[in-house]
Amino acid sequence: MEQDIIALYNNNAQLAGQEADKFKNQANICSIMRLGIFVAIVVDISIGIGNEDFKIAGVIFAVLLFGFAWLVSRQSIYMQKMRYFNDFKLINENEVTSIQTRCNLYNNGAQFNNEKHFYTSDLDIFGSASLFQLMNRAATAPGNAKLADWLSAPAKKDIILERQVAVKEIANKNQWKLELQALLLFANKTDADQLKGLFNYLHTPLNIPGEKALSNYIKIAPYLLLAAIIGSFFWPIMQLATLLLGAGNLVIVTFNGGYIAKSSAIADKISKMLAGYSVVFNKIENEQWQAPYNNALTKKIKENSTSKNIAGLAKLIDKMSYSLIMIVGFILNILFLWALKQTIAIEQWKRSNHESLEDAFEVIAEFEALVSIAGLQFNYPEWSTPQIEDGKAYTLIAKNVAHPLINSKNRITNDYELTDTFKIDIITGSNMAGKSTFLRTIGINTVLALCGAQVCADSMQVSVMTMVSYMRIKDSLNEKTSTFKAELDRLQMLLAAVEQEYKVFFLIDEMLRGTNSVDKYLGSKAVIEQLIAKNAVGMVATHDLQIARLEDSYPDYVRNFYFDIQVKDGEMLFDYKMKHGECKTFNATLLLKQIGINIPTA
Repeated sequence: MEQDIIALYNNNAQLAGQEADKFKNQANICSIMRLGIFVAIVVDISIGIGNEDFKIAGVIFAVLLFGFAWLVSRQSIYMQKMRYFNDFKLINENEVTSIQTRCNLYNNGAQFNNEKHFYTSDLDIFGSASLFQLMNRAATAPGNAKLADWLSAPAKKDIILERQVAVKEIANKNQWKLELQALLLFANKTDADQLKGLFNYLHTPLNIPGEKALSNYIKIAPYLLLAAIIGSFFWPIMQLATLLLGAGNLVIVTFNGGYIAKSSAIADKISKMLAGYSVVFNKIENEQWQAPYNNALTKKIKENSTSKNIAGLAKLIDKMSYSLIMIVGFILNILFLWALKQTIAIEQWKRSNHESLEDAFEVIAEFEALVSIAGLQFNYPEWSTPQIEDGKAYTLIAKNVAHPLINSKNRITNDYELTDTFKIDIITGSNMAGKSTFLRTIGINTVLALCGAQVCADSMQVSVMTMVSYMRIKDSLNEKTSTFKAELDRLQMLLAAVEQEYKVFFLIDEMLRGTNSVDKYLGSKAVIEQLIAKNAVGMVATHDLQIARLEDSYPDYVRNFYFDIQVKDGEMLFDYKMKHGECKTFNATLLLKQIGINIPTA
């Protein structure tokens, strides 16, 4: 199955590369033709000046100018298509890379990492080689933030179920999903604050003096000048009127040059971005959805005709750029006060549309988060959709559950079942036998389940609950915190969470490592007993066999599990399988011996 999926992506990439090459060649042809027309325009003007007859030269100039504009438009379309197919190729190649190596061209979410969060740091949710790196397909800053939010806290059951249905529909539209990613890839290459800049621009008016009067004059200016040009064929005096009108138009444009330059400087930076987002909104609006979640998102942008409105602004900004072409801009400003006309039109657009635009970009962010989850579902069809449980009891049942960040060829699966109101599982075992990995396996799959994603298991049933982990405790030189103090802070957070948060499920890996063995055992025992007193639920992994004796004191509350090893001919064999009971085989002595340290027997 994996090879079939990889073959699909490779085929998509190959076809996209061929299309990109085709449009690149067409764009190059247009570029050569544009150069030829520009030369012809210069020759036409020279001949007109030399013959002192602008009638024929003027007609030829108009035709050449139209041809030049048409070629600019065609070349722009070809370049846009070339970029799209190059991006589509890159998107498909990235899916292959992600499946094979877990690398990803998208953000790995390192900026969202927080060692004081309940679980994200311990469970490798963000950063290099993380869950976020595996699943993220969000190109925009809001899309990255949205996915990070979903992975940082469990959603309510009804929202999880809605997302599951929405994700399934998007996964079934994999071609649409890849096309949307390709259309959005430009945002992955831009500054994360670019959208903030856009929103600030839309909320900041220019306040052009006399804007209304200027707008009215701009509407009639071309007709006045045209009438003067026609009149000059019959009355020589009208030639002077034509010159005065043209000069007057240039004076008006020049007088407002500061406002034009200010608008143009900002608008030019966002023009391509707006055109890109317009196509994205159009892609979402035109897709037929059955899932209520997807329908509701699409409705938000359809009601405001978002794609059409953004395309309108992008077109206005693009038109403004015409005035930057020396000869073309000079003519356009004389005839239409072109630069000022587009500047006023942009200001009018901002006043009419800025309020609804930020909400529209939230829709893109939600779709990017859904697309990220749908990518997992398509790429790993052997994963399963978890069942979200109700009730006061804790439910966490997983069949053949494995860690999603471990390559499928190296994964070892385990079963786990918790269907109780109160229960603490003590997991003992040898070094490197799999205790910590198992805790992270349960934790990371629970994160996936409670954000609406599939899980790396044959099946899973899970309650909506709040996970709290105590695993990678580190000292901090900056905060002048020792390892033991950091452990105490984490324990305090855990105990507070048990009392204050909804349905806490904790994961503890080797408590109180920063103190001596006697205090470690006594402290760990006291913590677990306090957790029992608070009716807490979770898992504790430890090397300390004495902790397993708590099952004797709390037989209805504590369960023992273990991971062990087999030693044959001095070689350690790991099966990484969890078993009921206490561990009887340990390997520290053997590991020390392998590096040249012999421990004398008593």
